[in-house]
Formats: sequence, structure tokens, C-alpha cells
Amino acid sequence: MIQVGIITISDKAWQGKRKDRSGELIKELLEKIESRVVVCEVVPDERKCIEEKLKKMADELEVDLILTTGGTGLSPRDVTPEATLAVIQREVPGLTELIRSQGRKSTPYAVLSRARAGIRDRTLIINLPGSPRGVKESLEAILDVIPHGIEILRGEKGECAQNSCQKESRPIF
Repeated sequence: MIQVGIITISDKAWQGKRKDRSGELIKELLEKIESRVVVCEVVPDERKCIEEKLKKMADELEVDLILTTGGTGLSPRDVTPEATLAVIQREVPGLTELIRSQGRKSTPYAVLSRARAGIRDRTLIINLPGSPRGVKESLEAILDVIPHGIEILRGEKGECAQNSCQKESRPIF
């Protein structure tokens, strides 16, 4: 069972001026994999606040996966990528590359996303767009690889396919 934390980054949702539809949609989409949302929070577009929530969920609550929604665009208030980079130890660029690639099929503006994905100890952190449509397209693009990634982080599976690991190594020159 994958333990999940969700952070919605939105000044308007935090102020109660807008309903958090993206965070709710993430919960619904996660029903497709064996997971349990243990914490779901809404925070303002403030880098320090985002960093603190990411650290708390990863370090204290020890969730396996943190999904953020919002704050990944070009607006001066969009600081989610910077907050994420400040707390992760290693990036996982393939996830956000796939998200942008899939998003490009629906809108040319998907390439403007600055979303990041990475690892903090044994927690996988992934930034998703703020719109419900962006969340749906993005999460559906990567949902099938998340369980395997979590298994690797937990040390439950190796990092390479079983057949290729069993072959003897050969010198390349």
C-alpha cells in the first residue's frame, strides 16, 4: 500500500476563494493503484511554506509519495519547482518529461510547465499542474510507473529488469 501526501498550492484555495478540485481529483485517480492518502493540505504560493510541508510529509509522516498540484507555471508566484528542488536529493526527470510530452498532445502550452520530480530519502515527490484537466492528463500519464518506482525506493525490487541483470557483464572495449 502506497502512503500518499497531497499538497495543493494555491493562494485562492488557501484563502477559501476557490474550491480545491485538483487535490480531490488526485484522490480519485489514485484509486486506480493500491494507495492510501494519509494527508491532504492546501497551502499558499509561498516557497518556505511549500518546503516545510514537503519536509514534514517526507521526514515526519514518512509517506511514500507526495503529489503537489499548482505553482508550476511562469507566474512570479509559481515557486513550487524551486521549493521542490530545495528539498529533494535526486531528480527523476523522466516523470516530468513524460508529463509534458503527454500534455503537449492536448495543448502546446504544456511545455511551459516547470514541474519537477525527485526523491527525498525514501519519498518520491512529483509536481503536477494546478488545473483539474492538467492533473488528470499528467497523473494518468505516469500512474502505471509509480508503484514500481516506490518498490525500488523501498528496496523491494531491483532497478533493472530481471533478465538483463542475470547476464554476465562484458567489457565495452
